[in-house]
Amino acid sequence: MGRPIKKSKLAGAANIFGSADLAGKIAVTAYRPSGGAKVDSTTAYIVSQRGSKIFKIHLEDSSEALYELKAVAPGSLGNGSNQFCVQIILDDSTVGYVEKFYNNTIHYVTAASATGTIKYQLNAEGTDEGAVSDVANIDVR
Repeated sequence: MGRPIKKSKLAGAANIFGSADLAGKIAVTAYRPSGGAKVDSTTAYIVSQRGSKIFKIHLEDSSEALYELKAVAPGSLGNGSNQFCVQIILDDSTVGYVEKFYNNTIHYVTAASATGTIKYQLNAEGTDEGAVSDVANIDVR
């Protein structure tokens, strides 16, 4: 699996008070369950990493399931198996999608099929565009 994502960037299990720490966790842009319709997410997030491209994600209906990370726009998510995407904003405001997460970097693909590897940071929507040179921004929940 290589270098997995730091647990501090994932929404872990509930704390002793019964609630999970969701602040600053990696947001899921959209997901598509096997045989279901695409869901443009407003509350889904990554819970844990199970493989280089397999993640347990928290869904809109508060359930959790294993999904495969795909570096495609939400409308291109396949219907054959559970798939999800994570959108990034590059420092020049180009939109891309994460192909693979590493500890502090990601491999991405843009809509124009450009690829690359870049460091990433987690930011809230609206504060994430062009904030730091040579760093991609990922929305948080």
